[in-house]
Amino acid sequence: MRSFNSMGWRRLLAVLVLLLSGGLAIAGPPVLKKDYVQIVPPQPGESANKIEVVEFFYYGCSHCYDLEPALSNWLKRKPADVAFRQQPAVFRENWIPLTKTYFALDALGLLPAFNDKVYSAVHNDGLGLSDEATMSKWIGQQGVDPVKFGEAYRSFAVQNQVQRAIQITRDYQVKGTPSIAVAGKYLTSPSMTGGIDRFFEVVDQLIEMARKEAPGGKKG
Repeated sequence: MRSFNSMGWRRLLAVLVLLLSGGLAIAGPPVLKKDYVQIVPPQPGESANKIEVVEFFYYGCSHCYDLEPALSNWLKRKPADVAFRQQPAVFRENWIPLTKTYFALDALGLLPAFNDKVYSAVHNDGLGLSDEATMSKWIGQQGVDPVKFGEAYRSFAVQNQVQRAIQITRDYQVKGTPSIAVAGKYLTSPSMTGGIDRFFEVVDQLIEMARKEAPGGKKG
């Protein structure tokens, strides 16, 4: 193998410098209307004295499913002053059945154990869980009483939560899933940031912006 001469090493170093400088550019501050948008008017959160981070998702969204591993890793290092919650987004009527599934599981205290299972059933197993009969059969196979699940699924409380989810999706001006809102002020998504890796960088930066803007927050 021929060894690099001085010109070869200089070229290699030049390439490395370009790569590193490109990396630094990517890691820069988030750009308004490119990496994120402002929510106008800002929306009140549900967590007092915390910076609220809200994930807007839909079980039938393949991009939401793809985000799950990275989201799980981010939650492990979530700052102590940040409160995270999921929020089903509803854009169309055919999104309502899986949204009802989310709220029914939550009502029965089954959401932590079933969140990943529902995603997997839809995207890995190809099950049409938007159909109530299919959902009832599947939930019974998971060891859950399908009658109790059906009661929760069709309950007045769940119907109200679905209507509230429709309104929240509008209020936060969510255009697609997955999206994340920070402090009720900023909205970002992997499609805006160009991918999942940059996405969580932007989420962290938006959290820091919200932290500095909070009463008594750090001033940059």
